Amino acid sequence: METQKNNPLHGIKLEQIIIELQAYYGWEYMGYQINIRCFTHDPSVKSSLKFLRRTPWARTKVERMYLKMLKNKTD
Repeated sequence: METQKNNPLHGIKLEQIIIELQAYYGWEYMGYQINIRCFTHDPSVKSSLKFLRRTPWARTKVERMYLKMLKNKTD
């Protein structure tokens, strides 16, 4: 799809985003940046996926954090 070629999130699963963020930042920092229970209380990829799939505002914040992480890795 031509419209997606400049979208760095295109083709990346939410699970992959969470796993990469957790490996890069850790749950504690993620919970500090985005104060959601699935990051601060007994965090797991499974609980995060469940919450983020039904909570658009939180998913948007996580996607922004991921884009920022990608930018930090390339700088």
